[in-house]
Amino acid sequence: MSDRLLDTTYDIATPEGVELRLPVAGFAPRCLAWMIDAIIKYTCLLVASIVANVMGEFGTGLMLLAAFFLLWLYNVLFEVMFNGATPGKKVLGLRVMNVDGTPVGWSGSIIRNLIRFIDVLPGAYLFGMLSIMLSKRMQRLGDLAGDTLVIYQPKQPARGRLNTVSPTPLTLPMSPDEQKAVVSFGERAALLNQDRANELARIIAPLTNDASTDTLRSHAAWIVGRKDEE
Repeated sequence: MSDRLLDTTYDIATPEGVELRLPVAGFAPRCLAWMIDAIIKYTCLLVASIVANVMGEFGTGLMLLAAFFLLWLYNVLFEVMFNGATPGKKVLGLRVMNVDGTPVGWSGSIIRNLIRFIDVLPGAYLFGMLSIMLSKRMQRLGDLAGDTLVIYQPKQPARGRLNTVSPTPLTLPMSPDEQKAVVSFGERAALLNQDRANELARIIAPLTNDASTDTLRSHAAWIVGRKDEE
């Protein structure tokens, strides 16, 4: 059985009405990601120590700077500047995010990584492992403090789903911008909850004299199909 099946999901309703179901990463993939990052860090430290021995006192200073960066800043910089993923997390398809679904920021990343030194206690990441196992969202202590969680990188929602809808020609003339609005709605409608989809359909209804979500998607499919033929 894969690690993904052993993990749980976290549902988020965005302000736009899009419902996201994000698979939360459990202990096993996070441990593997940590091991990859640890190999990178200690390989860099080994190289830095070799250079330091050659350069004398100046090299010792560089060694200390390298150690500070790798032990304290490595995770924070990658998480904030590279979409929540260190190299290890990227290999495993993981990323850090805030619990509200927004990208992790400096404060959240700094807090979660500072608390890491508590998670490792009393050894072998015991506190962190217990926290992940007991948390509904599989958060270690650093995640709980920073209000973050680790998820599998979600795939971009497919926007080409109109090819499964029967196209219906437009009954009224539309400008290019109006056609673009109908197509945009048609592509997003399947990703929205029903109430939000109906709300948007009523806004667009004057363009087609029809507030039906299915009819608007059919018009969108016709517009896309005609453009493809052109």
